[in-house]
Amino acid sequence: MALDVTDLRSFYASPLGDTARRFVGAILSGRWDSVAGLSIGGLGYATPYLEMFRDHPLRLIAMMPAEQGVVNWPASGPSSSTLIDDSMLPLPDSCIDRMLLTHALENAEHPRELLSEVWRVLTPGGRLIVVAPNRSGLWARLDTTPFGHGRPYSRGQLMDLMRESLFSPIYWSEALYTPPVQRAGWLKFAPAVERVSGKLSLPGAGVIVVEATKQLYRLVGARRSRRGLPELAPALAPALTPGPFGLGPRRDAARRRG
Repeated sequence: MALDVTDLRSFYASPLGDTARRFVGAILSGRWDSVAGLSIGGLGYATPYLEMFRDHPLRLIAMMPAEQGVVNWPASGPSSSTLIDDSMLPLPDSCIDRMLLTHALENAEHPRELLSEVWRVLTPGGRLIVVAPNRSGLWARLDTTPFGHGRPYSRGQLMDLMRESLFSPIYWSEALYTPPVQRAGWLKFAPAVERVSGKLSLPGAGVIVVEATKQLYRLVGARRSRRGLPELAPALAPALTPGPFGLGPRRDAARRRG
C-alpha cells in the first residue's frame, strides 16, 4: 500500500527527514549541477528534492500518484504539482530533459510500465535519477520512515529493470548510512557517519541512487542474430550451362536435342 502524502510531508518536516533530504540532495545536486533552460519532472514524492532546482530550469513539475495523493507545491506562487496515473503520464512525448523518481518505483504496482512512461516523455539523451530503498539496508527493514514501505531493490535488480526499460545506467551511488533514528543527539553524528561510510563504500546504505540515460534503440546480440538464420543445405539440380549472349542458362539436355 502506498504511503499517504501527509505521512511523507510529516517525515520530511522532521529532523530525520531533513537529514535524509540533505544527504540524498547532495548527490542529486552534484549530478545535475547545470539545469538552466531544461525541463525537470519529479515523480512520486520528489518535492523536497525539487526545491533545490526551482531557480534554474525552464519548467518544473511535480507529479504525484493518485494512490498517494497530492499537495500544493510550491507553497507560494502558481502550483507546479499535479495528480497523475503513473501508468499514463499527462505529458507529450519527448518533453522532459530530467526526471527524478523518489518514493515512486518501490510503491508502483507495475514498475516496468512506470519506467516505460518515463522513457516516453524523456527527450533523446534525457536523464533519469531513481532513488530507491536498498534491500540490504536498515532503512528498508523499519517502517518508521517512508523508505521502509514498498518494494526495496538491490543494485542488480535495478540494473535489470533499467535495461529492460531501455535505460543505460551511467552512475551509481548510495546514501543514508546513518540509522533511521529521530534522536537529536544521534543526528549530530550523522554527517560524520555518512562521510566516512561513503568514502569506505561500506555496505548497508539506506538508499541506492542510480542515474541513467534514455536508450533509443534496443541492442541485439550477434549470437541472437545468427540463431535466426537457418543453415541451408545444398539441393540437387540439373547441370546448367550459360545461354547465348549471357541471357540465361540452358539445360544440357536441350543443347543435345539441338
